[in-house]
Amino acid sequence: MDYKAVAGRVNAALGKDNVATAAHCATRLRLIIKDKDKIDMAALDNDPDLKGTFESAGQFQIIVGPGDVNGVYDEYVKIANVSTATPDELKKLAAEAGTKNNPVMAVVKVLSDIFVPLIPALTAGGLLMALNNILTGAGLFGKESLVQMYPQITGISEMVNLMASAPFAFLPILIGFTATKRFGGNEILGAAAGMMLVMPALINGYSVAEAVASGKMPQWDIFGLHIAQAGYQGQVLPVIGVALILATLEKFFHKHLKGAVDFTFTPMFALIITGFLTFAVVGPVLRTVSNGLTDGLVWLYTSLGAAGMGIFGLFYSAIVVTGLHQSFPAIETQLLADIKRTGGDFIFPIATSANVAQGAATFAIYFLSKGNEKMRALSSSAGASAMLGITEPAMFGVNLKYKFPFFIALGAAGVSSAIMGLFHVLSSSLGPAGLIGFIAIPAHSWIGFFIAVIVSFVISFSATYVYGKRVFAKETTSTANRATKTNQVAYELTANDQVVAAPVTGTIVELSKVPDPVFASGAMGTGVAIEPNKETIISPVSGTISVAYPTHHAYGLTTDEGIEVLIHIGIDTVNLEGKGFTSNVKQGDRVNIGDQLGTVDIASVKAAGLQATTMIIVTGKPEGTEVKNVLTPNSYIEQGDDLLAIH
Repeated sequence: MDYKAVAGRVNAALGKDNVATAAHCATRLRLIIKDKDKIDMAALDNDPDLKGTFESAGQFQIIVGPGDVNGVYDEYVKIANVSTATPDELKKLAAEAGTKNNPVMAVVKVLSDIFVPLIPALTAGGLLMALNNILTGAGLFGKESLVQMYPQITGISEMVNLMASAPFAFLPILIGFTATKRFGGNEILGAAAGMMLVMPALINGYSVAEAVASGKMPQWDIFGLHIAQAGYQGQVLPVIGVALILATLEKFFHKHLKGAVDFTFTPMFALIITGFLTFAVVGPVLRTVSNGLTDGLVWLYTSLGAAGMGIFGLFYSAIVVTGLHQSFPAIETQLLADIKRTGGDFIFPIATSANVAQGAATFAIYFLSKGNEKMRALSSSAGASAMLGITEPAMFGVNLKYKFPFFIALGAAGVSSAIMGLFHVLSSSLGPAGLIGFIAIPAHSWIGFFIAVIVSFVISFSATYVYGKRVFAKETTSTANRATKTNQVAYELTANDQVVAAPVTGTIVELSKVPDPVFASGAMGTGVAIEPNKETIISPVSGTISVAYPTHHAYGLTTDEGIEVLIHIGIDTVNLEGKGFTSNVKQGDRVNIGDQLGTVDIASVKAAGLQATTMIIVTGKPEGTEVKNVLTPNSYIEQGDDLLAIH
């Protein structure tokens, strides 16, 4: 991929000075747009190197793909000269307007900011837990477990179990760190507050209910107030509440204490007040709320069973589109932290069913997209990604574009999730929610897991393919009819051809029909003309501006390969002396294909009694080559599409 060229085309499509801030993640450019109406969506959708676009949480996102997005981003920020941010900073900027009036999304965003940094630790611990299940589970490799058959690996099993349990046993410390940072406090103090909640001197959080029931809960007597010495192992909401109080107090003391007093006493005051409020009020209240939420989810599963999971699965991918799924790690963490009571996490199997369904629908589009190499390439890679648990390219780049694959996948996920419920499939850890997700599932549930996954794939793929054949047949017939009238290919490009792209959007005109004898005769060189209907002019090649006319009505460019191209906007428009034209470049500037060279006010040109017909002429080329028109006259072409080939 030519990163500079792609960045140039993205810049031209987004519009000059239309991006406020830019960032990128592992697969996408993430942008805050000033005016969405200025975006040339057709140019982005038809770009062969881009995999789709979508809007989410105030961000306009362009899917580039893993491994390439970094290079495109680096070149784009240079070309566009926009302010940059990290993905987290961009989320905050984009959320400023949206979440102020949407409390649900505001809560989701907070939970996402807290738990996303913890996912590596929780996933690692979960997978280690799955490994320990394999070592200790009976019936997998024989009547006895591996540890029983081979006692010499007992030490390995115990060590693995220790490492697996650590992130969950000390979860309040991890949450205290990230949550306090999210609320604007000192994350180290947050970790210290988390440590308070899991001190060995306290009754272990998993034994609190038993201690209360038996009347053996020790208490502190503070001025007649009896405070239970209860720990908070495996708790989520109480720790978030503690972090919020701690950060608020810390900021209060920083504001009112100065100098050495602030440095010395703020941490102590914040910690001691937070600790007292936590053990006396906040902890017990939020423990009740947290346990109630967990009990409610367990009730949903135990009472509605397969039906409940089926309903959840039916809407799971739709929830992902809204971004609300970012709150799920908090719920899953609670389910896994108290796995002895909950039995495990039922959200993970549902997510797996949904992801496989979306991937299967995308694979069906691959087989339906014969002749559309860009869509075949996108759907094959996006489908594989979805099978491994990353569905954004599949959903936003393929399925939502055609709509019907997305909704078919929703139905398949609902059926598959119900099957998960029938087999009581629960995960014992977090992991990749895809085909390899079985590693997070206890071995005794593997059969049910794989049956559900296969059903999800088969229903989604077959239904999408069967229904899609009718849809694509209609589109193919329509496209063929249009192509017969207009867009006929005059020359098939080869890998060795040098390509000149269309600098403007419009209808192709045979050069000999242009009402200017100099161009029509070919005296200036070989080429083609376009009757434009959009006002932007982009660079058709990557190279140097060799000529920049003061009237901005023409440009000369020279590529590194020695190809010389002239763009002449309009007939006799030199007489306008620059009126109606703007230019972004000067002689000697380096440009990439897709960079915006300038604009033309087509209405002003026509009002002056002139034509805006734009000539694209190859005035110089390597010896032994010839210029070929890619499309026939009367074809409609978008700027950036292949126009001429130097063969």
